[in-house]
Amino acid sequence: MNSLIGESNYWVLWTVIIGWAAVSIVLEQKYKWAAKITGAIIALLGAMLLANFKIIPTSSPVYDTVWDYVIPVAIPLLLFKADIRKIYKESGRMFGMFNISAMGTVLGAFIATFVFGAFVPHLYKIAGMITGSYIGGGVNFVAMTAAFNAPENITNATIVADNMVMALYFLIVMNLASSKFLIKKFGLESGENSSENTGAADYWKGKEISLKDIAVSLAVAFFIACISNMAAGYFKTVIPKDNTVMEIINTIFGNMYLIMTTLTLILATVFSKFFNKINGSDEIGTFLIYLFFVVLGIPASIMEILKHGAVLFPFCLLIVIVNLLFSLFVGKLFKFKLDEILLSTNAAIGGPTTAAAMAIAKGWNTLIIPVMLSGIWGYILGNYMGVIVGNILKYTVG
Repeated sequence: MNSLIGESNYWVLWTVIIGWAAVSIVLEQKYKWAAKITGAIIALLGAMLLANFKIIPTSSPVYDTVWDYVIPVAIPLLLFKADIRKIYKESGRMFGMFNISAMGTVLGAFIATFVFGAFVPHLYKIAGMITGSYIGGGVNFVAMTAAFNAPENITNATIVADNMVMALYFLIVMNLASSKFLIKKFGLESGENSSENTGAADYWKGKEISLKDIAVSLAVAFFIACISNMAAGYFKTVIPKDNTVMEIINTIFGNMYLIMTTLTLILATVFSKFFNKINGSDEIGTFLIYLFFVVLGIPASIMEILKHGAVLFPFCLLIVIVNLLFSLFVGKLFKFKLDEILLSTNAAIGGPTTAAAMAIAKGWNTLIIPVMLSGIWGYILGNYMGVIVGNILKYTVG
């Protein structure tokens, strides 16, 4: 049966994608119930329903454009503030605690692979995608999805399982943050109060953005994406794949998203004054990521998601549990406070946005900037660790 809207009806399809992305963002920022679900899930589920009820087609050149051009432009935009010197200097103790949480994610990925490996389809791809995602949040998931090129039905099932796990995880972490027992055992670095707004609304409050900001942001992002694409193609051609080691090197150096991440990090650090003057790159990049979530949900079969999600949910859950326990245990050994530990693991699992929202909600105002900077570092670290873990499992487990 053909869909109501044809695959060549480009204007209508672009309107649906952009319109639903906008609705998802508005709902997330306006209503607490939507903030708990997350705008990403709203975007994905809405698109899934439209496709499954034959309103929009499951394939179209419009969707390919989002994959091929929108995502590569979005990633650099979100990394413009990734000045590694500033991150190291101003994130303080949080930087060290975040890296501990990142180690917890990697450990969790290997343990979950050992426990559930026989049941998880496309194991090394899923493990790599989740490792990247749980050391920086959804932005890394987008990059790793493109890097590993997992089947769309598996990717969608992973997103749903991942977001279900994160919803449960955030509920647990927020309750741990209020535990009198843990506060007594670990202590707090910051005070506590509460905000009446949703975390998303607080974080994305209005900023002054000029036409020049938009023009420069997009021009630089396109330049970085273009150079990264050309460099990846070159390295894939010149680096031989004679053995396993060379094949891994070819995969790493031929990965457009790793080159893009590295190049943006170098530019943001060397030309930090230039990038710090650019406003709006986070907002533009995040909106483009929402277009990705809409398009990702379109080819999804609800039955396929339910089928694969039953296995992927415990897989993701175990990684998160190991991350949290490892962070609490090692954090205590190194005398980190409870708020530092919980914000760091939050920044690793959900990214800087969710960690900032938690800090705002709990009134840990002195830790908002440090956890934001640490979370931005996670964008860099997560992409590398996702590719490394995925490739280790590819050549050891298969």
